[in-house]
Amino acid sequence: MKYTVRLLEKYKSEVVPAMKEQFQYANPMQVPKLVKICINQGVGQATQDKKLVDVAANEITLIAGQKAVVTKAKKSVSNFKLREGMPIGVKVTLRKEKMWEFMDRLVSVAIPRVRDFRGINDKSFDGRGNYSMGVTEHIIFPEIELDKVTRITGMDITFVTTAKTDAEALALLKGLGMPFKGQN
Repeated sequence: MKYTVRLLEKYKSEVVPAMKEQFQYANPMQVPKLVKICINQGVGQATQDKKLVDVAANEITLIAGQKAVVTKAKKSVSNFKLREGMPIGVKVTLRKEKMWEFMDRLVSVAIPRVRDFRGINDKSFDGRGNYSMGVTEHIIFPEIELDKVTRITGMDITFVTTAKTDAEALALLKGLGMPFKGQN
């Protein structure tokens, strides 16, 4: 028996028919879909302490369920005491099953754990159907053990879709359960 991701089933059974009707698509293959999710974390203190990048990589790996890649500085900036090639952050790109699993955990577990949460800003679209959001505290994810955390850090999450417009991408993400502001 093959395991199917819960959110992928919801996309196929509920989101595709609803969006096909809403945007008058002739074919279900025209309905936008989620391509990938990129998680990025910059470690500003990495110029002083190299171990912070390793800690960040381990935490992002736990959160994403996929090994994180260390990003290095492309240019030297003397004001920031930064040299070319120094590790300054971590990133991971999720696709297919891992992407759907992460999206499901983000929507159903992590976002409800945010303090004083009133909804996600619906103005962070890039004009081509991609959405970016910032998470200020990585401890909202249940994979992170609070006892082992030394510094609370944030991260950027980008959802890349095949949508042509922001309205299509907004409808797609709302259908997948993203709690945008002003949504009932």
